[in-house]
Amino acid sequence: QVQLVESGGGLVQAGGSLRLSCAASGRTFSRSAMGWFRQAPGKEREFVAVINWSGGSIVYADSVKGRFTASRDNAKNTVYLQMNSLKPEDTAVYYCAASSPDSYFYKLRTDQYPYWGQGTQVTVSS
Repeated sequence: QVQLVESGGGLVQAGGSLRLSCAASGRTFSRSAMGWFRQAPGKEREFVAVINWSGGSIVYADSVKGRFTASRDNAKNTVYLQMNSLKPEDTAVYYCAASSPDSYFYKLRTDQYPYWGQGTQVTVSS
């Protein structure tokens, strides 16, 4: 079974940067998409980015476009989220998720991902 483990969260000042990692173990999917989501206190879990595991196609939420960059290292079964120019409103628990393998890449909903990591806390101070 696929297991996902996030790391790299922490406390950073506004304008700073963090790099999150999501390491996959067990079975990986050659035709799956990998998603990043976040959930702030009192809010619904929201889409951040999705990246095709076998290619470079990426979709970002409007709120992070131009500041966040998703990438992957398939040899390490790891997906990354580079977060620059962080704002206090970026404060949330960040989750990575793996979709089932298929050719459909544009997956923005939580119910499209059967596998989830435990989350990592990102706190941005003003």
